[in-house]
Amino acid sequence: MFGRKKQHVPQKQIDSLIGASTTIEGDIDFVGGLRVDGRVKGHIHSSNAGPSTLVISEKATVDGEIRVSHVVVDGSVNGPIYATEYLELLPNARITGDVSYRTLEMQVGAVVDGRLLHMQQESVDVIELKRLGTAS
Repeated sequence: MFGRKKQHVPQKQIDSLIGASTTIEGDIDFVGGLRVDGRVKGHIHSSNAGPSTLVISEKATVDGEIRVSHVVVDGSVNGPIYATEYLELLPNARITGDVSYRTLEMQVGAVVDGRLLHMQQESVDVIELKRLGTAS
């Protein structure tokens, strides 16, 4: 609508689940969809192979950096979030750290104790330079 096109469609399928009674200590790299119901003490990153989605449920806690294209938070995050495409903060979201996003949806009740940083569209301008009056 209004000429805007979505660049990336979020991953709708959840490929991996970290259960409610599970604690993981260490970094997680994933592709596709990941849902966290438990606790993660480490960074969560998605590869650049395509769009990925991270869902942090109401009872989940993540202590570390998150770097994923699409992020949905309804639990607690202690660390920065870099959502390169889309970030959705549900009513129970509690974030302590800076949040970088391209598109943000924040529902009533969500709390961010940090800065909200909008990421601009990446664009590269090519400039052609010509040398005038060169004497050889």
